[in-house]
Amino acid sequence: MLRIIIVILLINILSNIGYAQEPMKKVPKQKSFELGMRYITSSTFDEKPNFGTTLLFDYAWQLSGFTETKKAAYISVPLGYTYLMNENDTASKNTRILSYGWTVRHELAKNKKIIPFLGYGLLLNQLKIDGVDGGVMGHQTRFDFGIDFITESKIRYFAKIEYSYTRYPRLGDKKSNTISAAEIKLGIRF
Repeated sequence: MLRIIIVILLINILSNIGYAQEPMKKVPKQKSFELGMRYITSSTFDEKPNFGTTLLFDYAWQLSGFTETKKAAYISVPLGYTYLMNENDTASKNTRILSYGWTVRHELAKNKKIIPFLGYGLLLNQLKIDGVDGGVMGHQTRFDFGIDFITESKIRYFAKIEYSYTRYPRLGDKKSNTISAAEIKLGIRF
């Protein structure tokens, strides 16, 4: 049995000696910074500001689109921060949200100056409300549509609109708190 294994290994090694191996290539990566405004379309929280700013950094790996005809798709790891501002009434408080997770983006065109894209993501959120001890973790599902503006350099500019739905569990209660939000963002990719 040992002789058979040794013979198979020798045949495998000798059969690969004469072939030139293609050098390993790195997967293309893309980093993004985006800044935008968030509007809360609905919320079950009592202290609910309706408007705020959001900032996000995104690190993406290209999954497809390596040929001349196939459109690119990316998977990314975003890290975002949202600050929702008090609306100067007694019912709203400043709210901070830290979000991170996975997103996927599909480009809808190739080799053009303007490239539309669709994206979706699953993120975790840490929500903290001023004046309330502790915070709560939630699950966010988001969808976006946007346009990349291709330049002569490696930098791309983009604009997008985004819808998200986030569920925050409440201990001892079957019903969760939820937030639905719409965002408009501008950014750069490099």
